[in-house]
Amino acid sequence: MPLIHSLYPLLRPILFKLDAETAHEWTVKLLRVAHGLGLLKSEVQNPKSEISVLGLKFPNCVGLAAGMDKSASAVDAWLACGFGHVEVGTLTPRPQPGNPTPRLFRLIENEAIINRMGFNNPGIHAAVARLEKRSGGGIVGVNIGKNFDTPNENAADDYVKCLHAAYHVADYIAVNISSPNTKGLRELQAEEPVRRLVSILKEEQSKLASQHGKLVPLVVKIAPDLDTTQIEMLARVFSEMQLDGMIATNTTLSRTAVKQHPLAREAGGLSGAPLNQGSTEVIAAFRQLLPKTIPIIGVGGIFSTDDAQSKLNAGASLVQVYTGLVYRGLGLVSDIAKLTAF
Repeated sequence: MPLIHSLYPLLRPILFKLDAETAHEWTVKLLRVAHGLGLLKSEVQNPKSEISVLGLKFPNCVGLAAGMDKSASAVDAWLACGFGHVEVGTLTPRPQPGNPTPRLFRLIENEAIINRMGFNNPGIHAAVARLEKRSGGGIVGVNIGKNFDTPNENAADDYVKCLHAAYHVADYIAVNISSPNTKGLRELQAEEPVRRLVSILKEEQSKLASQHGKLVPLVVKIAPDLDTTQIEMLARVFSEMQLDGMIATNTTLSRTAVKQHPLAREAGGLSGAPLNQGSTEVIAAFRQLLPKTIPIIGVGGIFSTDDAQSKLNAGASLVQVYTGLVYRGLGLVSDIAKLTAF
């Protein structure tokens, strides 16, 4: 295990004395420095851990979820930590500062986080410029969204702009219509809006594939707060539109598991251990309804190899971590990366 992995138990108490957003920023900076010093050399990948998903060959099943590296500033460092893929963003056409601070909160007793970041990012073009300068390989997904002041009736325009800007640097593109922190965004998960959006993006994808000579897969990230009727509808739409894949799930608005915590009333999406079971159930529900040609990337409350395996058993082909990384450190990545593909 690389030195930086074993140091996290010592670093965590220091980072947890900082407010959550400052700790997040310093972590990314420290990773960039450590990568520059050659301290992030991950273990040699086990060929048995390789898996083909979305027409891509992933060195292992675990990826970094969107939100950890919103600006694509440390992609090579994350990949050097042993991730099989890194998803950057969410990125919007125009830069935006996000919601007022404080907007990121640790619920340590529950091993959870509440965030209402609001798609703070430097804009799609700044992130793409960084990705164009990368020196290494590795699979990178680009997560895209709409600007906060773009009306939902014009949302497709924002997603199309991001799709065009990122197409040449992305291995896959994730369409975020499920963040609870941009007003009205989840309304795009309703049948008519989601059908229209996916239709437009699939048409643009076809044009760009001809233009660039490669097909970059499109996946849609959905919320965990869906009832059976909504899940059935989305599965039907995704199947009919021949979507390339989906990500389940984003953060939850539910506070049932943390209702006794003093921060439970903070607005925003809840991630971490309390989301684990619910996200796994959503994965299982979609897997039963979707054709095998539409793979699922499972994310939500993964804190151990058992958690990751549960999502794979439920029907996910890949998994992603974020909050588990905050509480467990990079050793979690090494452990999950050793899981072999089915």
